[in-house]
Amino acid sequence: MKKIAIFPGSFDPYTMGHHDIVLRSLELFDEVIIGIGYNSTKKNRYFEIDVMVEKIQSVYLNTDRVKVVVYNELTSTLAKKLEAKFLIRGLRNTTDFEYENTISQMNRYLNEELETVFLITSPPFAAISSTVIREVHRYGGDVSEFLPYKI
Repeated sequence: MKKIAIFPGSFDPYTMGHHDIVLRSLELFDEVIIGIGYNSTKKNRYFEIDVMVEKIQSVYLNTDRVKVVVYNELTSTLAKKLEAKFLIRGLRNTTDFEYENTISQMNRYLNEELETVFLITSPPFAAISSTVIREVHRYGGDVSEFLPYKI
């Protein structure tokens, strides 16, 4: 049976840190599905979802082991539909762990077969956050070294 994992997030934008997590996940799983979800706590996206899908897909043109989907439902429900047994989450710090642990527990409650795998962010990417990248980009700063594609 294929080991399928979902890497969920809003990916607004998708950064080198996210890319690093996907590359490392490919060492653990047969297939990684990048799930771009609609986050009900975030009012408006900075980058349109269609643009992000295109950009992320362009990064993984040479592998059929990475797919990109857009979803507007619980991640645990998406996992059942896609027959994914694993969720991938990157952790930059203890604050991320506290938040992700709570979500992991709820996902496990909603889908008993779903296991969350935490990967510690690689040191060069630990300071990168989509929020900071958006702000720098919004005010004209160069963010190219933090993204695995061109904007």
